Amino acid sequence: MAAADAAAIAAGTPGVELMARAGLAVADAICERHAPRPTAVLCGPGNNGGDGYVVARILAERGWEVWVERLALPATDDAKAAAALWTGETFEVGDAARQGELFVDALFGAGLSKPLDGEAARLARMCERVPDRVVAIDLPSGLAGDTGRILGDTAFCAALTVTFHAKKPVHVLEPGASRCGEIVVADIGLSTSGHALMENTPELWLSRFPWPGADAHKHSRGRLVVVSGEVWNTGAARLSARAGLRMGAGLVTLLSPTDALAVNAAHLEAVMLRGFDTEVELEQIAADVDAAIIGPAAGVNETTLLNVLALARTGAALVIDADAITVFRDDPEELFSVLDVDDVLTPHPGEFERLFPGLLKDAPERITAARRAAKKADAIVLLKGPDTVIAAPDGRTAVNTNGSPWLATAGSGDVLAGFVGALIAQGMESFEAACAAAWIHADAADLHGPGLISEDLPGLASAVLRRLYGAREI
Repeated sequence: MAAADAAAIAAGTPGVELMARAGLAVADAICERHAPRPTAVLCGPGNNGGDGYVVARILAERGWEVWVERLALPATDDAKAAAALWTGETFEVGDAARQGELFVDALFGAGLSKPLDGEAARLARMCERVPDRVVAIDLPSGLAGDTGRILGDTAFCAALTVTFHAKKPVHVLEPGASRCGEIVVADIGLSTSGHALMENTPELWLSRFPWPGADAHKHSRGRLVVVSGEVWNTGAARLSARAGLRMGAGLVTLLSPTDALAVNAAHLEAVMLRGFDTEVELEQIAADVDAAIIGPAAGVNETTLLNVLALARTGAALVIDADAITVFRDDPEELFSVLDVDDVLTPHPGEFERLFPGLLKDAPERITAARRAAKKADAIVLLKGPDTVIAAPDGRTAVNTNGSPWLATAGSGDVLAGFVGALIAQGMESFEAACAAAWIHADAADLHGPGLISEDLPGLASAVLRRLYGAREI
């Protein structure tokens, strides 16, 4: 953003003009959501504070009762110019003998690099108690713009955040994202350039979603296999298989150890079933499939390790989850040596740590960690969480922003693996398939809400798919 600002100014747009556009965008967003009310604009010394002076001036011109509470005198030329145009009441923070019903946080924005202290920290703690009365300019003060982390022990919490040009990591990564409330991205005339970091929305992948054509048949819609665990650990693989079928894979087969065939057969209908006893048999059965899922309740044992290696020899795109990740914790390089860019790893943070020791802890945030992992593994990495990150070896990275708390239930990850595998089997590029699956997975969970269990998710996906199908470009 600093580079974009500098480029706009170098191209002839004065900084005060960019500030005026930013302040107008914030004032418009406020007026669209609130009737006039007593409003305190909290201004810091930098350009974020300068935006605040513009907001105060515009609100006052529109008939609002508004005043400025400044943390310090304006310190930049643009902020000084904006403050000079403000002719209303100005108080030092804490000195206004007035009670605001709305607070505009214009203290620091993205430039802050140290914890809030003194009056700023006091204001943050106060606003944490009434976030519905807080509007943040750019981002809530006290958060790190490039990581989403809280700098210290407190930060502002807002119901509305107005940022400019594009979202920043703080707007999509926890815990910052939850403190931003509704996020409005305002266009203030900065140039747009391509970037490898994206928000995961249907616009990213919907145009390449593998909808069936009029001449489609089950064999043309992709062949997916899922490897079952032993006799007492079969349910997770069935969840994946059912999810794969619901996501459109034409033929889904559960590959089962022979001693688990009976229990699997008792629970399957459209999903087919085949037995195997050795990794050689598994490789032969899976020789002609498009995608294979292994890991859900597979067991952390040598059998699972050998089965992963066998599937890797088939040429099918692999979705490796759960136990099939953990089984390589003592020698991750053995797994990496057989992966390629079409394969997808779907770890939660604990499993991620087993494959990539220390990487998550040492990275500034999850985006960097996932990118480094994808490059190291030479495969797609889907790092699960409330802010799921999907990264490709070439640097493309998407952050899921529709995460649902209802997914915190056993088996939801198995369903996600099934969604990913089905989309790849139908010919969708693996990075886009992982992005689409993660978004649909979360959207389906929100459709149900409280009481969701993993068995619900495949059926819920139908409503999401129907809506996406209606929104496609014809």
